Amino acid sequence: MTSLAMVTNNAEYDRDREIKRFDESKKGVKGLVDSGLTAIPKFFIHPPQVLSDLKPHPETRPGSNSISIPIIDLSDRRSAIVDKMSRAAREWGFFWITNHGIPSETLDRTMAAIKAFHEQPTEVKSPFYSRETGNSVWYVSNFDLYHSKTAFWSDTLQVKMGPNPPAPEEVPEICRKEVEEWDKEAERLGEKLMGFMCEGLGLSTDRLKEITCLEWRSMVCHYYPPCPQPDLTLGAASHTDSNILTALIQDQTGGLQVKYGGVWVDVEPIPGAIVINVGDLLQIISNDEYKSVEHRVLANSSSKPRISIATFFKPCKGELIYGPLPELISPEKPPLFRQFTLSEFMRKFFTKALDGKTLLNHYRV
Repeated sequence: MTSLAMVTNNAEYDRDREIKRFDESKKGVKGLVDSGLTAIPKFFIHPPQVLSDLKPHPETRPGSNSISIPIIDLSDRRSAIVDKMSRAAREWGFFWITNHGIPSETLDRTMAAIKAFHEQPTEVKSPFYSRETGNSVWYVSNFDLYHSKTAFWSDTLQVKMGPNPPAPEEVPEICRKEVEEWDKEAERLGEKLMGFMCEGLGLSTDRLKEITCLEWRSMVCHYYPPCPQPDLTLGAASHTDSNILTALIQDQTGGLQVKYGGVWVDVEPIPGAIVINVGDLLQIISNDEYKSVEHRVLANSSSKPRISIATFFKPCKGELIYGPLPELISPEKPPLFRQFTLSEFMRKFFTKALDGKTLLNHYRV
């Protein structure tokens, strides 16, 4: 019988059976690593055309007049912040924020607690393992495992914090306090950032808040174990986020890359800084002014795990109609996207594999 730990071209290999076995074990990628494997299972191996550009373009490497995502200091003058953030959202879709007022100790405690969750024994984590995306709290490896052509070297704990947070006992005890603490900080940060982004479009500061863009929040807590063959797989596929904004905290391991000008740019970790990126919904609402940008995560080639925690912000009213804001439509710039309900948009997202900008392009006029 073919083992999960073996890479084989054997004609008897049954991919569906191997995926099902992996999923039903509830051990995740962390469990594979703990088993001592030295070769990754075949369903994690990506085709050569996907892996051909794993290394970033030479111009993006540190120390050689490299290009990197913008850094915005939130202690600057408001007008300067709005201008820099607006330009970054239009040109990059990604930027760092520094001096955001959230203590580094809070970020470190949150990441340490998520790391501790993922490093618990399988029997402790497995009660949280689920593919029911309607749950408030769930742990899974590869949420699109049965839709994607290839699996990715990562496990995830997701906690939906808004508009209705889970009961305390629903959140794993090992990270319960830290999840609640970080969510409060993230909510305040999200409101501040959306205000800047609105002003950068010439809108009133609270325009995104008025259409509930702050009310739905979800923490997606990724664990990327060391990979024995990082040149054969990825930590996360090239994709764009479906939401309004994403706030990402991460440890110092590195691995996130952003596509800019057709090349992959390393997002080198900055201690205490937070990565912000534009989602597909904000690109649509802004009528193509702000850009959601493809990004991916390389398989972890270090000897220690990589931790990242993304907080996603999006509207919460599934029945409401969304599309380009009327204030951003004119005879010179007609609507570039069709209207849709949020429920329709999210159904589309959860029934496709992570795959570039295909979700956003589905709604383009």
